Amino acid sequence: MKKVILKIGGMSCSACSNGLEKFLNKQDGVIGASVNLIMNNATIEYDEKILSLSDLDKFVSRAGFESLGPDDFKRDKRNEKKKVIELIILSIIFLVTLVFHAFEIFHIDLFNMTLSGIIMGCLSIISIVLGFDILNSGIKSVKINNPSMDTLVLLSVVSSFLYSIYGFVANLNGDNKTLYFGSCVMVIFFIKLGRFIEAKAKSKTTTAISDLMLLTPSYANLLVDGKIKKVTIDEVNEGDLLVCKKGESVAVDGEVESGFALINESLITGETLPKEKEKGSKVIAGAINLDGYIEYKAERIGKNSTVSEIVRTVVEATNSKTKIQRVADTFSKYFVYFVISVALIGFILWWAFSKNFNTSINIFVTVLVVSCPCALGLATPIALVVASGESAKRGILVKDNSMFEVLPNTKNIVFDKTGTITTGELKISHIEYFIKDDNLFSYVASIEAKALHPIAKAITKEAQKENTPILDVTSLVNESGKGLSGIVDNRKILVGNIGYLKENNVDLSDYSGKINEFLSSGKTVIFVSVDMQLGAIITFSDEVRSGVIDLVKDLNVKGIKPILLSGDNEASCKLISSEVGISDYQSGTTPKEKAIFIDGKKMTGTTIMVGDGINDAISLAKSDCGISISGASDIAVNSSNIIIMNNSIRSINTLLNISKKTIRVVKQNICWAFLYNTIMISIALGALSYFGIMLNPMIASLAMVLSSITVILNALRIKRVK
Repeated sequence: MKKVILKIGGMSCSACSNGLEKFLNKQDGVIGASVNLIMNNATIEYDEKILSLSDLDKFVSRAGFESLGPDDFKRDKRNEKKKVIELIILSIIFLVTLVFHAFEIFHIDLFNMTLSGIIMGCLSIISIVLGFDILNSGIKSVKINNPSMDTLVLLSVVSSFLYSIYGFVANLNGDNKTLYFGSCVMVIFFIKLGRFIEAKAKSKTTTAISDLMLLTPSYANLLVDGKIKKVTIDEVNEGDLLVCKKGESVAVDGEVESGFALINESLITGETLPKEKEKGSKVIAGAINLDGYIEYKAERIGKNSTVSEIVRTVVEATNSKTKIQRVADTFSKYFVYFVISVALIGFILWWAFSKNFNTSINIFVTVLVVSCPCALGLATPIALVVASGESAKRGILVKDNSMFEVLPNTKNIVFDKTGTITTGELKISHIEYFIKDDNLFSYVASIEAKALHPIAKAITKEAQKENTPILDVTSLVNESGKGLSGIVDNRKILVGNIGYLKENNVDLSDYSGKINEFLSSGKTVIFVSVDMQLGAIITFSDEVRSGVIDLVKDLNVKGIKPILLSGDNEASCKLISSEVGISDYQSGTTPKEKAIFIDGKKMTGTTIMVGDGINDAISLAKSDCGISISGASDIAVNSSNIIIMNNSIRSINTLLNISKKTIRVVKQNICWAFLYNTIMISIALGALSYFGIMLNPMIASLAMVLSSITVILNALRIKRVK
């Protein structure tokens, strides 16, 4: 089973994307296909034993579209020059057509009827040739029984052209008929102009995604025999040694072999503070070297890089559909049939009652042109693409776009403690000494220097900070889960929990009150004995993650209930909850109990779970929306719907704001699309004819274009969310 994202050419409206999606999913060997109108691509999961990429290309072609190969997610500037030239020619034809219409309005007979008809007919033929891609798309969509917006354009243009030919012949025989050659020109011109403007506007909605791809440099500095050689990214192989100097960008994902540098990864992860990179540190393609020099080994190149994976995840997420979008897609699927039916009924009724064929054909063509399934089809996906791109740009990776519909209804956010609310890194909060010995902390640091557990790391970090001397240790014994002992400076040192000291017969009877006080504090506590006497008690606290307190305040303002859910002890959970402002907490919970708790909370309303560990995986999957923090365990990341890449937990508030704005924009777009089509189709049918107001195809095509552009511009407002 393989998955590929193909770039698709020739899609113009939601009926196109829905039709292609339906067609692909019917093919043998295709496990699942999802087509994205805004990104102009198709995500296809297929059985590689049955199908190849060339087979998929053929399927796309049979459906009436063009496969442009695997999507590189960069801006597509192909045929841009050709489109501009076409528009210039069409503009000239359009202006000439307007002049002829002006002659007719003011009864200026500069040309006789025959010559005028020939010129207008030739102009319309040129327009049809330039707009043949639209008409051809309409023909192909009919062939696969999936009429689209292009089908409506095809019917309107062909109807106008054929009737105009009939009218031209009739005029030669002395029967005065209205010619609609000008309508052919105007409709094609406005459709072409509208799609050109629409494409420009749509490209702005995907800038956040395409800009990510542009982060990766095209060249790398390859180190060969001590000399630096500039090569293209395609020439870099896994395991090559590369160089990154001050001011340069990291070319590929890799691991630092030597050197030191201050690296800014904000453009990829959204994390504003630069990171120190030294031997053993991982570097990400596209990150900028602010200061220093490093040599790093290439690990993940091109499409396998972190940036490419982020973009792929975002693009695949834009293919996941919300409930609102599925409803809109279903409606737009039948909308074209509805419009054709309405146009035919309008034509028949006007001909039956007015006996005026010219007016009837005008009604028919105008109804076809003014209707806009595009606006309805774009309403939801355009907003979701902007939201996904903006989220990624701010360090929030949304794996499933349906979450944008879930998040605005959030009632509860459940947080894991260690590694989520806290950083997961212990630090010394207090040392209580019971004997006078200036070297006591040096003894402790020396004993813990070779240990790897979190307490040892916190002691070592403090020792380095205070320049505490590390002494030689003999007879070192490490009893896992209990403590360590050894001889330092001819003194017997024990460092461990209360049970460890008792097992070694250290007399603690004189300090029972003090010991109980520390043990009930909610902090991690270790005890130090020197020559079998209590020398010190050291307490450690798990540092609260930056931004947590502000996030809790944000949630309270929004009316969302924050809850702490942890497997840690009661005292520790109570301490952390009090510190960050969370009033509701559950302690001592197992992974299974966490999942049961989430199920219970879901009954009270939409519930989000935020976690990072293996023990959070079930809860993340069970919740309405699972959010994991960057650096979380693989299983937690795989179980979550959203990943906070920038390590800033307050980004959850940004995500909630983006989601709320996105759904508001989606609803506005859908309302506008329905309202536009209801009003404009009614007017096109002649609802205002009593007042002398009748639409013509030129105004109708202009209105249709403006409808789609309105939807796109409204979606771009999501970029302004703070």
